[in-house]
Amino acid sequence: MTDTDVIEIAMKTMMIALKLSAPILLSALTVGFAVSLFQSMTQIQEFTLAFVPKLVAVGVALLISGNWMLHTLVTFTQDLFAMIPSLLV
Repeated sequence: MTDTDVIEIAMKTMMIALKLSAPILLSALTVGFAVSLFQSMTQIQEFTLAFVPKLVAVGVALLISGNWMLHTLVTFTQDLFAMIPSLLV
């Protein structure tokens, strides 16, 4: 196993982590920004008003993209296990 192999695996792992976290983070960011804008316009400073919509948005994002996320992670893991024999040489 060379240093190039390690860097390649690390890069693939970071890209998968970025792809898997993007739907959840983007939905929380979008809803958080909208709620923050609403709170600043109406001067309502309630913690649950900011927390509950984000929680719902993250849940919906997981429901919509969960199958794709699981498939991506399983495929990556299978590819990683398939690479083991070639890395040991």
